[in-house]
Amino acid sequence: MKPKFPLSAVTDEFSQNLDIALPAMKEIGFTGADLRLVGAKNILDLSDEEVARVRTQLETYGIQAVSIASPIMKCVLPGGPEVDPRADIDTINFPYRLEDQPRLTRRAFEIARRLGASFIRVFSFWRSVDPLAAHPMIQKMLAGLAAKAAQENLVIAVENDPNCNAARTVELVQILNAVNHPNLKVLWNPANALMSGDKPFPDAYVMLPRNRIGHVVVKDCRLENHSPSYVPVGTGAVDWRGQIAALQGDGYRGYLSLDTHWAGPQGDKLMASRVCGWNLKSLASH
Repeated sequence: MKPKFPLSAVTDEFSQNLDIALPAMKEIGFTGADLRLVGAKNILDLSDEEVARVRTQLETYGIQAVSIASPIMKCVLPGGPEVDPRADIDTINFPYRLEDQPRLTRRAFEIARRLGASFIRVFSFWRSVDPLAAHPMIQKMLAGLAAKAAQENLVIAVENDPNCNAARTVELVQILNAVNHPNLKVLWNPANALMSGDKPFPDAYVMLPRNRIGHVVVKDCRLENHSPSYVPVGTGAVDWRGQIAALQGDGYRGYLSLDTHWAGPQGDKLMASRVCGWNLKSLASH
């Protein structure tokens, strides 16, 4: 059973301990890693010594760092419209402000260089009551990030997130059209599109410029009273079989990246990610 796409995963969905996460991923056939939380720390908060240990662990298990799953631009935009009260603002895991962004950006680029990652994930600020009014600042920051990425042979991948200003696919496309830079791509998350009110496939997907899809996040859910209930990949409301077939037909050659979210049986997150990982491998092999 050989998948038609390379597979990666957000490692902390298996375990924040890479010596647990990486062998479990390798057993399934994952060859890439998206790094977000390691040892209860955000990847950008690791010391140089800790980053060196991460590199050694990745090399030991033969897994390539694919993306730095950073929290860049996941903060309030001062001076912009007020934050939408319906947005699920996570200030515990994302305690950052606009003035933190230069430091986070520098560190994300440093760690990407040290680990050999190709992508840096970014967002579009916490969702406001008037997302369109936030677009000029979003576009300015993304253009600056893309220009810097071009100098270092990296790609900035902006994720559609229901709690940020690029939640709906039309909003994401408007931003992409305004910042037409080869080093700015989409981190396409169909389940997030579903949570934002879109039909991820085919309706939302066909709106995307296919040549600007840089990375694809895989998780699955159903909506219950407008809230997501996470389930094993392939058993929810996202048409993953159709989505994966369309990606293949449209020439996508990047990673499918598992971001489990499902809590698993008896809250066993490692088991949940194993189940979802095998499900993803099966879906990607047909």
